[in-house]
Amino acid sequence: MTADIMHGKAAVGEPRIEILLVGMNGDLRGKQMPLDAQKKIREGEVRLPSSTQSLDIWGDDNDDITGLSLTIGDPDGNCIADERSLAPMPWAPEGSMQVLATMHEFDGSPSFMDPRAILAAVLKRYDERGLTPVVATELEFYVMEQDWRDTGRPSPPKSLTYRREPNGFQLYDMSAVDALDDYLQTVRAYAKAQNLPAEATTAEFGPGQFEINLLHRPDALAAADDCIYLKRIAEQAARKHGLKSTCMAKPYSEHAGSGLHVHASVIDREGRNILDARGGEPTKLKSACAGMLKTMCEAQLIFAPFANSYRRFQPGSFAPIDLTWGNGHRGTAIRIPDMNGPAARIEHRVAGADANPYLLLAAILSGMLLGLDNELDPGEETTPSHVPANATRLTHDFLTAVEAFRASPFIADIFGERYRKLYGDTKHKEAVTYLRTVSDFDYRTYLPRV
Repeated sequence: MTADIMHGKAAVGEPRIEILLVGMNGDLRGKQMPLDAQKKIREGEVRLPSSTQSLDIWGDDNDDITGLSLTIGDPDGNCIADERSLAPMPWAPEGSMQVLATMHEFDGSPSFMDPRAILAAVLKRYDERGLTPVVATELEFYVMEQDWRDTGRPSPPKSLTYRREPNGFQLYDMSAVDALDDYLQTVRAYAKAQNLPAEATTAEFGPGQFEINLLHRPDALAAADDCIYLKRIAEQAARKHGLKSTCMAKPYSEHAGSGLHVHASVIDREGRNILDARGGEPTKLKSACAGMLKTMCEAQLIFAPFANSYRRFQPGSFAPIDLTWGNGHRGTAIRIPDMNGPAARIEHRVAGADANPYLLLAAILSGMLLGLDNELDPGEETTPSHVPANATRLTHDFLTAVEAFRASPFIADIFGERYRKLYGDTKHKEAVTYLRTVSDFDYRTYLPRV
């Protein structure tokens, strides 16, 4: 089976190349073109409307609130392909390829709306200091039956249920991995075909929930590309097996949410890990943690970009709700898996799987840089025997996160004032729409009783 997948024999038709832009919500938009268009793509001759990257979760350009579409004539931008991201599409006809692009203005400057360009600008700040972030992501996602469109709700794969009820928690359960082995083999084969540095695959708490770890890269832009490609691989493999995958933060009320954890360290020009508390500069690790904690409330909208994202932040879950840090402590927002030696690093545990990986890394790395530039104190450490009193708490409210984002000078500095306004205004519309929508819960709970 793997050989067939690797050589594209599962699909028929003419091979193609897809040039892909990353949207505000981490969605992929672009053009499907014949293979002989590769020269046109390489030379930056492919165009799309610039407003492609201003679309909200429903695909609306919101020209009435952004003024970035028809108001200004909906102008084109140039799609400049990043040839490093060129990769085969093993689910498509043999020879098919995909490549990520960054939207540019006609004067050659990157579009202020492009998430890849935003992250690249943050990495330039590190480079100016002689530093390089080393980044890895851990993506959790659910696999479910494909009948969700007909039933109106998700249900776990039949192989993990008894009379349609889950068989219980499946954390690290190899029988759950075995039950979906065909699907996971396809995911691994697709990842290998695209040369993604995928490592461990584990079953997580929820029925049909899995985590795939990607190895560290000394190139945060490539690490974000890996993550966005892994999301697509999970979905394409699910289609092949008659399933559906989702990175929705909380698809089930009664089961665990899905996170996107980020591991990060920083090396200098000599390749030395400056976060190494033993062999580097002892204060740097805590200062970087402090910078991330200091900016976390302002950036929560990046870590939790949708109304559903806030259902994941629940007391007693592994989704942190307090701005705390600790050595090896998985209940904290910032965990230090190792503080000594070359592997010294920080794990950011707040973001949901629904986060845009480019904006996520931009926010995390900027928080770290704030700490590295200023010797900041992260406060008391959380340990199994000590939880700091009165820790600042993340919000459970989408609209509150939107307002914190819109008012933040830190966010304006990272993303630019224009993008802060675009993202903030778009998410404000989404939050207000969510609040105005009467749900089935309202009807079931209140209509019979009030």
